[in-house]
Amino acid sequence: MSEGMLNMWVSFIGMGLLLLAMGLILLSRYKLKGWLAGIVSLIAYLSLLLGAVIIIYIVFSGPTR
Repeated sequence: MSEGMLNMWVSFIGMGLLLLAMGLILLSRYKLKGWLAGIVSLIAYLSLLLGAVIIIYIVFSGPTR
């Protein structure tokens, strides 16, 4: 697998983590209560952070040949 294809799949994982974070944040704010909402929102914010780091890495790594 070439470096460009690997970057593509890693960026898809990052975007998926961002979408997962969005869904989990909405779920924890509007549907869940108590400690379960806290755990789900913690997972959401961790996936948001990891997805953002992945996307920032892919963007700033530059073009591949």
